[in-house]
Formats: sequence, C-alpha cells, structure tokens
Amino acid sequence: MNKKTHLGHQAKKRFGQNFLHNDAIISQIVDAINPEPGENLVEIGPGLGALTEPVVERAGNISVVELDRDLAHRLRHHPFLAPHLTIHEIDALKFDFASLADEMPLRIFGNLPYNISTPLIFHLLSFKDKVQDMHFMLQKEVVERMAAGPNSKAYGRLSIMTQYQCKVIPVMEIGPEAFTPPPKVDSAIVRLIPHGEIPYPAKNLATLNQVCLSAFNQRRKTLRNSFKKLLTAEEIIECGVDPTLRPENVTIKQYVDLANFLDSKKDIDGE
Repeated sequence: MNKKTHLGHQAKKRFGQNFLHNDAIISQIVDAINPEPGENLVEIGPGLGALTEPVVERAGNISVVELDRDLAHRLRHHPFLAPHLTIHEIDALKFDFASLADEMPLRIFGNLPYNISTPLIFHLLSFKDKVQDMHFMLQKEVVERMAAGPNSKAYGRLSIMTQYQCKVIPVMEIGPEAFTPPPKVDSAIVRLIPHGEIPYPAKNLATLNQVCLSAFNQRRKTLRNSFKKLLTAEEIIECGVDPTLRPENVTIKQYVDLANFLDSKKDIDGE
C-alpha cells in the first residue's frame, strides 16, 4: 500500500497530514489530556479519528475543527463518532474559538499541521481567556523553542510570547514511525496552561510582540543595533537592560519592561 494512504485516505501534503497509528502512543496522549465527561473539548484536525475515538469514549460529545472536506465527510458518516461530534469545517487559523466557549472553559487538543503550527499557536493564544488548557502534537523543535529559557539558542519570540501567556510543559516525545506517512522530523506533545495572572503584565501585547520581532529578526545583533528604530541605548539602560546584550540573553521580564517603556514613550509622543 502507498505509504501516504492510511485507512483508505490519501494524506494531503498541502494540509500537512501525518496520521497517528500507534495505539500505545495514542493511549499515552489521551491519558495526558485526561478528558472527562461534561468538559468543553475541542479537537483541531481530527483527521481519521485516532485521538477522537478514545477521547469520545471517555468524554462523550466534543467539537472538532477540520478543513479537509473529505475527512469532515468521513466523520459525519462515522458509525460510532458521528452522533458525538459537532463538526466545524473551516480553517483553524480563521476560526473564532471563542464561539465555542460557554460557561465551561475550552480544553483544546490536536495533532497540529506542522507547516502552520507557529501561526496557529499565536492565533489560539488570542483566546487564552476562554481556555483551561491545550495539548498539542508539534514538531519537537517547536516544543523546544516554546519551552526554552534565556541564554539558549532555542529561545526566541515564540518562547517569550508563549511563556508570557501560558505555563509550557513538554509532555512526551514521539518518533516518526508512529505516523503514516512518517514525517521527516521528531514530534512532541506540549501542554499549555494559560496563566490565571500574568507574572509581568505588558500594557499592550502587540507592543511586546513588536519588541520581540525587532530583537530576534537579526538575533546575532546587540539590542542597541536591533532597536535603533524603537529605543536609544540610553532608553534601554533606563529600562535596566544592558544594550550590548544579544536578544537570547534578555529575560521575559526585561522584554516586558522594554515594551512598557516603548508604550509610555508612544503616549508621550502622542502616537
């Protein structure tokens, strides 16, 4: 059989489809999610139902977001799953997840397409106030970047923007052999738990993102050079940060301080 075909479905490269087929690993992932009846569970990219079936067995009804019309059709006519699913046939990057939030917070999970994982994580973080937790299968390298601390090469904008908003917990690593077709990279499960209270509040999340983009756009440069259009060396020092540091050596709190200073500067300048 074609290695890209699983359970009669041809994996589509444009959707970044890699289907889980290892029962032991599927069981470990579902245990990590720990779905319970009555919870507001949402799966992104249910695919052929590898995670969907055991989650429904434990929790009952769930919502799913699936872009592939062929897979959505299969789910609508699935003998076991169909009565338990509310199917949203739409691109997860364009979906308003807040529309699924009622009195119960969202518990979101899924095997995310690796080709859009970073923008999708940023999109999902915009709904963090409605979310209890999130469990995602991602490229191992992406999970390492999300969890990385200062003074490491993996540390960057994704690390800062994710950890600013959530507790990041790497759960388990998974090899390519657990998938059909096997991806060319190792994978990992990550748990994201939105902070009840942000440790170092930023006045404006967009400004924090702007500061991180400027810093890591050319990560080998010092802050003095990266921030030429945003802040002077004197202003960086005023924030308690050494302008000769490289972006990877600056803490999340320091980035928040820089962003808040920039916002105050904008207010004074009347921008």
